[in-house]
Formats: sequence, C-alpha cells, structure tokens
Amino acid sequence: MFTGLLTAIVFLPAAAAVGVLALRRDQAVRWFAIGATVVELVLTIVLFAGYDRAAGGVQFVDYIGNWIPVPGFRVEYLLGVDGLSLPLVLLTGILGSAAAFASWRITKRIREYFAWLLVLQSAVTGVFLSLDFLLFFIFWEIELLPMYFLISIWGSGRPQYSALKFVLFTLTGSAFMLVGILALYLTADINTFRMVSVTGAGAGIPDLVEGARLIAPAGLIFAFLFIAFAVKLPLWPLHNWLPDAHTDAPTAVSVMLAGVLLKMGGYGLLRVSVGMFQETPGFVVGDVAWLLAVLAVVSVLYGAVVTLRQTDLKRLIAYSSVSHMGYVVLGVSSIVAVTGAGTAGVAGTAGLNGAALQLFTHGVITGLLFLLVGLAYDRTHTRYIPHLGGLAGRMPFIAAAFLVAGLASLGLPGLGGFVAEILVFLGTFGPWAWAAGLGAFGVVLAAGYILWMAQRVFFGPRPEHLEHVDDAHWVDMIPVAGLIVPIVLVGVYPSWLTDVFRAGIEATLR
Repeated sequence: MFTGLLTAIVFLPAAAAVGVLALRRDQAVRWFAIGATVVELVLTIVLFAGYDRAAGGVQFVDYIGNWIPVPGFRVEYLLGVDGLSLPLVLLTGILGSAAAFASWRITKRIREYFAWLLVLQSAVTGVFLSLDFLLFFIFWEIELLPMYFLISIWGSGRPQYSALKFVLFTLTGSAFMLVGILALYLTADINTFRMVSVTGAGAGIPDLVEGARLIAPAGLIFAFLFIAFAVKLPLWPLHNWLPDAHTDAPTAVSVMLAGVLLKMGGYGLLRVSVGMFQETPGFVVGDVAWLLAVLAVVSVLYGAVVTLRQTDLKRLIAYSSVSHMGYVVLGVSSIVAVTGAGTAGVAGTAGLNGAALQLFTHGVITGLLFLLVGLAYDRTHTRYIPHLGGLAGRMPFIAAAFLVAGLASLGLPGLGGFVAEILVFLGTFGPWAWAAGLGAFGVVLAAGYILWMAQRVFFGPRPEHLEHVDDAHWVDMIPVAGLIVPIVLVGVYPSWLTDVFRAGIEATLR
C-alpha cells in the first residue's frame, strides 16, 4: 500500500533544499527555490482536488510496516490524508510558496536561507500527513532546527535570544508530548503508534483505548499531550515566546510561523486531544471542556487587550494571533455538545468545524498581514506606528491589500474570518453561553486595534521622510494576490472547505 503522492509532497521541498545548495548563482537559487514551492503548491492542489469527499476517511496512504528496526518498538512509516489534515496541507503549500516569493530580496547567505526554508516546509507538511505517532513526533522536532537558524541568522533585533526562547519553549512541550506518546504505546492493550485506524495497516489508538488499562491515568496523559499543543498554538499563559519570535524573524519566516507552525498545535488538539480521549477509561476530553473554555476566553481577551497597546506592527499582529488562536480552543470546548457515541448535535459539529476552519483562515489572513508589514518595512525602514502615516497615497496596492486582510481578521462578513468565528460562536453558545458572549467581545476589540492601526499607518498626514516611498513590485504582488484569493473564496463560498473539515471532524468523533 504505497501511492507515493504524499511521500512526494512531504519530501519534495527537502530534495529541493539539496538542489539549492548545489547551485552557485544567487538568481538561480532564488528562482529554483520559488519554482520548487510552486510545484509543491500544485501537488497539494492536485491532492485537494483528488480527495474523494463522498468516501471520506483516510486516503492516498503510504505505508511501510516496521521501517525502523528498533527492538521492542513497532515504528511504521504511515502517511495518510483525511478531511482534517487535507486543508492544512493545502494551507502549507499556499504559504510555502508565498514565503519563497517574499524572500526574493534576501542577499545574505542565500543558499543556506532557502535550504532551511524548504526543510521547514517539509517538516511541517510531514506533521500534517503523519499517522504514526512517533513519525509525527519526529517531524514535529525536525521543524525546530530550520526555525532556529532562520530566526537567529537572518532575523533582526535580538534574533538569537528570540530563536533560543522559541526552541526552549517548544522543546519543553515536546518532552511532555514524548512521555504521553510512550505512555499510550506501552499500554499492553494498545502497543501501536497509529493515530487512526487505517485499512490495511491496522487499528489505531482511538479504537484501542476504550477499555484499555493505561499505564498512567488518562487525564495525566491528556495533560502532557495538551501542554505540547498549547505551547505551539500558543495558548495563554504559554504564549510568551511568540511576540519575540515574530518581531525578530524575517518576513517570510513570520509568514510560516504564524500561518502554519501555530496550526500544528490546533491540529494536535483536534487529532489527538479530541480524537484519542473520547472513550479513555476514567477520563474523557469533555470532563475538562469547561477549563478549555476558560483558557480560550482568557487568551481571546488578554491577547486583544495587549494588542491594543502595541506600537510595533509585527508585535501587534503577533499578539492578535494569541487572541485569534483562542477561538480554536473555544471551538474545541464545544465537544460537550456531542451526544452519544460518535453522534454530534448541530452545535457540536459547528463548534469543532469552526475551530478547524479558524486554523485555515487565520493562516492565510495573518500570513498576508505579516507579508504586507514586511513589504511596508522594506520601503519605510520602520515598524513604529507613530512614525508612519498617509502611506495609502504612496502605496495604494499595499494599503488596499492590508485593508482586505485587516477586515478579514476582524471578522467582516464576506471574508474568511467571519465564517470561522461565527461557527465557533454558534457551536459554543449552547454549552458555554458565557464563553461565547465574552469571545464575541473579542471581535469588538479586534475591530478596534485593526482599524486604529490601519488609520494610523495608511491614512492621515504623511511624514516628510515618507514622501518618496514606492508601491509593491510585481513579484511582491504575486504572493499577496495568492493569499487574498482563499480569503475571499472562504468568505463567499465556504462549503468548499467546511464540507471537507466536517467529514474529518465526524470521522474523528466516530
């Protein structure tokens, strides 16, 4: 059982990284890397179009049994895609291509830069496609290496401090994750790393855990895994690494960090925290749904209030990500609306579907915002909001695109952000009306900081030192237009994505 398409999608960027290192001319390196990400994007579109929505379940499986000969461990090479991971693979393809285009002005150690950027894309794609828990963990850890070098070498401000802080936070979470993974595997009734049941490969942990005598309390295993996902998301109070990493990272790395890496945490919550802890003995995820709702509301409101106080454009968008990722956890807390074994009410399906959709929409929206901030910074050489103003007259394309991204971020109907947030509120209102109400107030705060930022940066009087700045180059316009398209498509016709997510959520709920 080996179709090969998923393996090609995972390892094509890594193979291109090797090719980049073999090239000598800087211009050839740039266009080779960009071409590789465009091919990767085409493959993810082919995968998305070829997925059989009527059949659902895990498809395009690549399987090699016991591919690492470790005595006592059955480690399988198992890649597969379902309705939960498919849109996130597409998101990674979109943002990987946008990040490569955004890097065409890089002049420092060009070959190394593009090589690490491509390795990063391979690692993140591997996380979304791995259905063996240990393989999932390996890709999760591989991502740390390119991120550390990309921030510490090509970043600004305090890049080494921010890169090390990111690594330490993530490694701490990963240590908890590894303990949780081994606790599940070493349970006699489980003895597998499969994250789901796959025809031809065997039963997965979610179908084996019911009635199993776990070697540690299920609630403790859940907590260990949850910590790793909460750090990556990030969820308050484990968010402290994010503003520094974003502020000091180069533009393309901020696009990948906000657009894709944070989604690894949300994907883990849905795939593992929800998928594996519905029928565990002595504990189910619904038992702590109230705590998830509390943490979500605090993240939404805390992130929004702190965002209002920021004067650096990148820090402002970074803290807004803390707020918006809170909506993912809020949607997950609606798991208590699920009734019976694998039968979800309308509210339960809406909340979880909204959480999954928020991962995609926030990825393209925030990726676009960071891309546009980078374009503005390249021309003004400052991100300090009080030193900006009136840029719309000199940068009409950047200003118009920024308004689209900003309005989508604050949840304007007709754009992608609105669909995800309204699904979260509809799903959460039944079990946690107070949380839905407080979460909705976060949208009001989002409107405040987005509109305030846009007014201060793009409108009003223009300082004299900004009189001669120019608009985006045609190469810059390509990734900007490429990110606006899915934002509008989800806002106008969301079912092309929500139907896929729904199939994945229903299979996860079993």
